[in-house]
Amino acid sequence: MRPTLTSRLSAALLLVATGLTLAACETTGNGPQAAAKPVEEPMTHTRAARECWMGTEKGAASLSLDRRADLVDKCIAQKMKTAPTGEPKS
Repeated sequence: MRPTLTSRLSAALLLVATGLTLAACETTGNGPQAAAKPVEEPMTHTRAARECWMGTEKGAASLSLDRRADLVDKCIAQKMKTAPTGEPKS
């Protein structure tokens, strides 16, 4: 029995799809262990403010906005005090 045009076309499409899938695979490196650890953003006043406000959204949502702002100010001061300065250690 002769293969039909549809079966030949289906086989060709399957072959092309398989080839494209394999072409997308990475073949260099040491696998998942080779993935670089993302560089952490340095602590800036903006980052501290963002993290502190997000913390008050969960932990102090019932407080007034003025009281939450006071908590955020204290949180920012604490984060900036304990943040590394970025200077190389001697």
